[in-house]
Amino acid sequence: MNELSLLSVLVMIAASVVVLAIFRRLNVPPLVGYVLVGAALGPGGLALVPDVAQVRLLAEFGVAFLLFTVGLKFSLPRLKSMGWEMVRFGGLQVAVSVVLVALVALAFGQELPLGILLGGALAMSSTAVVIRQLSDQREIGQPHGRIAVSVLIFQDLALVPFLALVPALAADGGPAQPLATIAAAVAVLGLMLAAGHWLLRPLMQEVARTRMAELFTLAVLLVPLGAAAATHAVGLSLALGAFLAGLMLAETEYRHQVEVDIRPFRDLLLGLFFITVGMNVDPAMILRWLPAVLILVTALVVGKAALVYWLLVWFGEDPRVAWRSGIALGQGGEFGIALLTLMTQRGLLSGEAAQPLLVAIAASMAVSPFLIRKSGGLAARLAGGPAPVTEPPADDSGLDQVAKREHVILCGYGRVGQNLARILEEEGFEWVAIDEDPGRVRIAREAGDAIIWGNADRPETLAAAGLDTASMVVTTLPNARETLRVLSAIRAAAPNVPVLVRARDDAQLELMQGGGATEVVPETLEASLMLASHALALLGVPLGRVVRKVQRVRDDRYSLLRTVFRRDAPSYMDPEHFDLAQLKPVTLTDDYAAVGHELGALGLEAEGVMVTAIRRDGIVGRQPLPETVLKTHDVLVLFGRSEDLERARNILLTGRH
Repeated sequence: MNELSLLSVLVMIAASVVVLAIFRRLNVPPLVGYVLVGAALGPGGLALVPDVAQVRLLAEFGVAFLLFTVGLKFSLPRLKSMGWEMVRFGGLQVAVSVVLVALVALAFGQELPLGILLGGALAMSSTAVVIRQLSDQREIGQPHGRIAVSVLIFQDLALVPFLALVPALAADGGPAQPLATIAAAVAVLGLMLAAGHWLLRPLMQEVARTRMAELFTLAVLLVPLGAAAATHAVGLSLALGAFLAGLMLAETEYRHQVEVDIRPFRDLLLGLFFITVGMNVDPAMILRWLPAVLILVTALVVGKAALVYWLLVWFGEDPRVAWRSGIALGQGGEFGIALLTLMTQRGLLSGEAAQPLLVAIAASMAVSPFLIRKSGGLAARLAGGPAPVTEPPADDSGLDQVAKREHVILCGYGRVGQNLARILEEEGFEWVAIDEDPGRVRIAREAGDAIIWGNADRPETLAAAGLDTASMVVTTLPNARETLRVLSAIRAAAPNVPVLVRARDDAQLELMQGGGATEVVPETLEASLMLASHALALLGVPLGRVVRKVQRVRDDRYSLLRTVFRRDAPSYMDPEHFDLAQLKPVTLTDDYAAVGHELGALGLEAEGVMVTAIRRDGIVGRQPLPETVLKTHDVLVLFGRSEDLERARNILLTGRH
């Protein structure tokens, strides 16, 4: 970065700090502040940042990181379920928009190819504006948010043929160039999906095992940037590549920590992007062409909102959801600005004709956050009746749903944490665990447990675990310094939540209490038992029931506490067996002879191995019955000693004892 561009960035950051502080007090969306900063500092204002191109590429990575975090929330299976919705709503929205704009262009004496390109530019909505505002309002998972995201994804894909058409019309590309560009884009997308499936998760596992925070952060930056560079190389948007990278990581145990690490970079660069949008606004030109700009902005916002509403109602969508979706998508977009700029550079559109369109698109993006914020009330008035009460779709992850309800947070999911989790389950309490051991987290996720990989002393990680709705937090970490850092983070975010702490000995009692612990349980031979009894008492379980449970556990020679992922233990397993036992998930493929047989007929218990759970089609069944018939792709969670587990796997594979 040369001296001028560095000065440009510093000026923009300083102006943003002042303007955003003022807008925060006025409760105005920060996006509007960024756009105004860009308009004031850009070529049409004070010209303190005369060359927008110097910061434009850096700013575009803000949109890429935004789409990366959206991909982390959606996951590839959920995107597949939205496939028809994307084609149906997004395809028609783009096609009808192009046809209408092309007809208007023909009426004004323009050629049809130019009208098609103008239609493509105006059909695009702002991914950055819509997703940022819906995320701030926590409406991404609601029906209108899901529809808006599906249309935006299709628009990103639809940008490819429009970009490929520009050089062909400018006569600097051969007739086969558009087809070659599209073919290259399809090939790159296929390679990215394959690489994400086979390479990305093993890479993140190796990075996580190092326990180096800076290495993990570098890997988190590498993934979206590398994916964005791959799609950009073949004419696709940076944002689309980053979005696909997010989808690849969404189903892994690293999703929450990745989102925590990427957020500061995303917010900073996204603000820079909105500043560059404002730089396309020329205040002098707005005053000169004010009537035309107002007409264009009104036609763009009202026309696109009405078009989306009409399409959704035509397909049977609720009118209020249709209006909210239309209002969310009723603005121009950053890719429309990019397409108009490219057309101007190639001589397909004069600068005088492009400027009103660029200003109208930027202005529509500036007013859009206000409209999206008020979309519930506007939709109710336009459709009639109260706005519907919408909930996140049922395909949200089970962990996210538990985090929104009353639950217990377990910081640390070693043997003590696992024991406590099982006792909480028996009493009907839900829980979410946090652990930084990637192997332990992977096995727990295979068993269907609600667990997050990350550091419990990070406020963002605690927020992902649902600290604001937690009824209690229990830290089972053996290290006193780690525990104190976790306590500090908890007390900073939730001063009143009860916190139960495991300590190594009585010498740490006052230290932990001074750090904010509600109760401190010194570590003894009965540490797990004492933690469980205190937890149940704090959660309101009658004292008599707690005493009876403690006595029953003692009578069972601690078999309950020694079970790792199962609530009861076979009597033939002695304590020595448990000390050497471990978990092992086994995925049944077509090669396994056990497929099609009943679980009890395999004789695994005779080998000293128990099946604690079976995961089928994403649903976990604990303590499966012996009559359960095994199917291909079932994941069996086995518990036993290593040599017994190997024999059990051979039985599953060959069918022979």
